[in-house]
Amino acid sequence: MESQWMAQTPRADRLLLAAVAVFVIAGLMVSCGGSSNTSMGTGMGMVNVTLSDPPSCMPPNGQFIHVYVTVRSVQAHIDPNASDNSSGWQELAPQLASQPMQIDLFSKPQTTCVLAQLGSASLPVGSYQQIRLLLVSNSPDAGSSLPANNACAGNGYNCVMLDDTTIHELQLSSQANTGLKIPPGQIVGGPLQVTAGQSVDLNIDFNACASIVHEGNGKFRLKPTLTAGQISANNTGISGQVLDSMTKAPIVGSVQVAIEQQDPSGVDRILMQAVVDGNGNFNFCPLPIGSFDIVVVGIGPKNLPYNATMVLNVPNGTNLGPIPLIAEVAATAPAVLQGFLTATNGATAGNIDVSLSALQTVASGASTILPITIPLQTIPATQFAPEVDSTALVSVSSDTPCPQGAPANANCARYTLVIPASNPSVGIFSPGGFSYSVPAIGEVLFSVDARAELPLSGGTPDCTPSEQNTAKDITGQSLRALPATTTNVAEIDFSSCS
Repeated sequence: MESQWMAQTPRADRLLLAAVAVFVIAGLMVSCGGSSNTSMGTGMGMVNVTLSDPPSCMPPNGQFIHVYVTVRSVQAHIDPNASDNSSGWQELAPQLASQPMQIDLFSKPQTTCVLAQLGSASLPVGSYQQIRLLLVSNSPDAGSSLPANNACAGNGYNCVMLDDTTIHELQLSSQANTGLKIPPGQIVGGPLQVTAGQSVDLNIDFNACASIVHEGNGKFRLKPTLTAGQISANNTGISGQVLDSMTKAPIVGSVQVAIEQQDPSGVDRILMQAVVDGNGNFNFCPLPIGSFDIVVVGIGPKNLPYNATMVLNVPNGTNLGPIPLIAEVAATAPAVLQGFLTATNGATAGNIDVSLSALQTVASGASTILPITIPLQTIPATQFAPEVDSTALVSVSSDTPCPQGAPANANCARYTLVIPASNPSVGIFSPGGFSYSVPAIGEVLFSVDARAELPLSGGTPDCTPSEQNTAKDITGQSLRALPATTTNVAEIDFSSCS
């Protein structure tokens, strides 16, 4: 049949039909890659960009009802050392230039996993080491493209709504021009790999709860904490159900789940954090290919604290099933760590932002000891005591009086960390099944990790050294967590700050 058609069809017509067929097939390939209006040429690949944020600081775990950001560009660069003004930044979502997207980071996802589809583009092949988001300025220039609707109601184009329904501008400083940066160390699984003729999906996780500084003057400022990673449709994420170990029922109260990976120094850092639903379920997705550690904490009725439960080395695509939390025996409330930070620049005061983490060490295998970040909590108010909030991100400035004995001419800030007053229960994932250890009896030891950054810089480390860790209280003893007790942490002094 084919030979007969070829014999009866002029050669020129056959060539024309063959060319049309090639273009049709190429168009279908691009369409399957996620965008039908951006073609891939030789040495080009397609990138589809999404945004996610499973918030964990909504009431009763925090004060934010909504957090709005307005995105006008997403860009990537091959050079890990490229500066803000370097040439070679590639646009990943060109659609945003004329139609910026205002996103409520606390809204329900558009799909099972994804909060928003930002756009797609054809890029030159390569290994992209940096990613950045550019936001619409709160005071845009005349003629700037703006979103059709603005939920910030006269408070710029990036804002927060508190639990009292008041709206406050989220200050950006230079980030509207330089972008919210995702450096190489925060691209999970390594650089974004763009391959000729192939489509790749990139997800950006915007951890709003760890990105907002409440300054002493009452204003709110964005200090972005973002991660990104290449995701696969074949991996559904990591899910599970958190239950009380005795009743086998969901916990009535506040239960937080964090997904973590080791940083270059060997500390497990939180990548994403969420609260469970009313049935105790959680699902972290989309996730890059790889293995992660899961850490769960909870506070039940009447502020009953639970120990932390961890599952180590969990591969993407895993449903962990029931995860038991063990109530702390005879405890009436979690533990609280409280301390001061100071900053100096020679003989003058320093101004820095500091990210704080509470760390516990756990065994992973026969000889490996991992410092694990424990998700921070909020103690709800009772008729006898006010609410106690954790302050994982603080601004060290002149707004806070310094304690006695602080370095001369220093700026100071006070922080509070709400944590379990028990040792963790640990399970090490195995496809053939695994069990959780019984929490160790005895001292409950913590350390406080503090990382200093230059304010309004998009995450540039500051001071020498820029990271400090203390495992001591103000008396010089080991830092112990005790139920319903506030322990004062040894002061952390940053020097040689900008």
